[in-house]
Amino acid sequence: MKNKHPDYIAGWKTIEDWKHVSEQLNAGANAEFWQSVAEEFFLARLNLRYLDPIQILQENGTFQGEGFSIVAIQCTLLEFLESTVQGLEYRFLRGGEVLGPYEYSSSSNLFVNFLTSRIPFSSEFNTNLAHDFYIGVRCGLLHEARTKNGWRIWAKDSADRMVNSGDRIVFRDNFQAALLKFISAYIAELPYNLEYQKAFIRKFDSLCK
Repeated sequence: MKNKHPDYIAGWKTIEDWKHVSEQLNAGANAEFWQSVAEEFFLARLNLRYLDPIQILQENGTFQGEGFSIVAIQCTLLEFLESTVQGLEYRFLRGGEVLGPYEYSSSSNLFVNFLTSRIPFSSEFNTNLAHDFYIGVRCGLLHEARTKNGWRIWAKDSADRMVNSGDRIVFRDNFQAALLKFISAYIAELPYNLEYQKAFIRKFDSLCK
């Protein structure tokens, strides 16, 4: 029996809304059209599913543990951002299966690539630190609801660092500010960057299968 309820992908935007828009959308389309798509689908999705919940936790926190929830959300957001930039779809591999074009089955490479190549994160992360962060923070939080390997979560750094690599501290508010900076830069470039546009279409097509 067909599901009578619409599948929402960005606020009130549905899979059918995306399919309608994507019929008119292509790499190199009008920049204003791309800007509206970025705001109505991409930014709306981020705000409602990631950014607004993080802000609520920041504004109503007691500094007694909400940092774990904030960073856990940030880690899932980070993977979504990188997979969108590359236009990749996650696929769980079963025995004997192989990945198709633009599919991935392990988030490690995406996570490390984002931290080491995307501004402003690339100014603080090298490959070793990114791997350590992925294992100790991302995997620790998502699999065991804890940080591992000596990593700790603090709220803010007076020097505006995202991480203190020597003491293995992630400053969740500074990390959030960096995510917002990346998102703003990406949305500003998307209407003019053909590779970003091709990847964006692939990603949202995969979300709307």
